[in-house]
Amino acid sequence: MIKENLTHIDTFIPEGVVLVAVSKTKPIADLQEAYDANQRDFGENKVQEMAQKQEALPKDIKWHMIGHVQTNKVKYMAPFVHLIHGVDSFKLLKEINKQAKINNRVIKCLLQARIAKEETKFGLPFDEIQAILSGEDFRKLENIEIVGFMGMASFTEDEQQLTQEFSALEEFYTTQKEQHSSLRILSMGMSGDYQLAIKNGSNMVRIGSAIFGARNYIV
Repeated sequence: MIKENLTHIDTFIPEGVVLVAVSKTKPIADLQEAYDANQRDFGENKVQEMAQKQEALPKDIKWHMIGHVQTNKVKYMAPFVHLIHGVDSFKLLKEINKQAKINNRVIKCLLQARIAKEETKFGLPFDEIQAILSGEDFRKLENIEIVGFMGMASFTEDEQQLTQEFSALEEFYTTQKEQHSSLRILSMGMSGDYQLAIKNGSNMVRIGSAIFGARNYIV
């Protein structure tokens, strides 16, 4: 079923858009099945779970940390993580840079923008993102590369609201790209809204339940 789901989703994803299979809480066997169907980008929201899966699965997988990251957990993923999506503070950027240096790596990151109306969503206002990217302190961080932005839209079926949220981030991303040549990824859209996100400029989508089925909540 996982292979069939991936094939179905691929019909809606144009060339140039990266599909990150959100595999949090899913067993190794499910990830292996997706891998056997040629999926290579996987997203996790818990560092420890991602590290365990990374040890057990093929080494050409690109691991995406898509959840909220605590600074004290960065060291566990620094040796292998491909892209960290949810960077929402300069303090976290400094810790990623520190751990990347220890591992002799440059770690790619996305700054998470707050676009949802919901208070529960993490993320930075646009002006704070601008301040980080243009700051002197940011230029001193030689072991990270900010390659784009990530946004989580409101949990709603109101397409007009979703479009407003996605298009606001796409417009900001386009403006910032003119000033910062490293920006090339706009990560927006999940199982319920990825097609709308792609219409509004997303070139990376994070899809879980539409591939693997309903999430297994661990108490």
